Amino acid sequence: MNIRSLTRGDGVVIGAAVLLFIASFLSLGASEYASLNAWDVLATLMSTYLAGVIGAAIVVLSRMLPQQRKVAGLDLAQFGVALTIFAAWTAFWTIIGSPSAGAGLIIGLLATLILAGGAVATPLVPALKVALVGAPKPQPAGAPYGAGPNPGYGYPGAQQQAGHGYGYPGGQQQPQGGQTYGQQAPAADGTAGATQAAGSPADFAPFWFAVPVARPLYGEDGSPAPIAELAPGTWYLAVEQRGQALIAQTQDGRRGVLQDTTGIQRG
Repeated sequence: MNIRSLTRGDGVVIGAAVLLFIASFLSLGASEYASLNAWDVLATLMSTYLAGVIGAAIVVLSRMLPQQRKVAGLDLAQFGVALTIFAAWTAFWTIIGSPSAGAGLIIGLLATLILAGGAVATPLVPALKVALVGAPKPQPAGAPYGAGPNPGYGYPGAQQQAGHGYGYPGGQQQPQGGQTYGQQAPAADGTAGATQAAGSPADFAPFWFAVPVARPLYGEDGSPAPIAELAPGTWYLAVEQRGQALIAQTQDGRRGVLQDTTGIQRG
């Protein structure tokens, strides 16, 4: 599991779940129910408060898993989203049917609405898909992956070795002047050079990169099912270019095709 795969939307879901849990200890009503909270009414507790908290936990857990799990034919995330919607639906009708709603019911309704809204909107709203924890800065020499006298594949921050030049920071293959992946290097006279654009297959050099949001990695055999998911905040190695796609290698050695390379952060 990778906590760096969580997004801002997941942060909203987590915050709403905490608020919902707190609301379960507050009074349900202002009259005869003033002394009761959700823990005293089992049906309300299970159908609204715990259902929402469990749904939030499932949504967040599904984001952290390297591969999606299924429950009753649904992806784990879809099952969690459905549970948060059920909790909001139940909270709404519970407060409508209550003769005198207390703080527990009012705050519980607001929390479930925020919870369900965050769970549904996270995959749809770009602002909510931004990583909750930013990608780490390139590590100094001696980083765990590829550490040692011969750092492997130019891990970000590794010292340049003679004969290497795999595109790591400070290496000879690194683009100059903030050049990004796929840009063409300008000629000395300021005009575009006649050579191939940097990043084309002919002059490709392996480099480390991080993705801005979670993206699927597909098998090199063209299978439509992802073999892994690249998570924000983790460095991956681009070993080959195929058109606009990259052949990426995960830190456990798996290789696959990253079809969407927009916005990647190069190490």
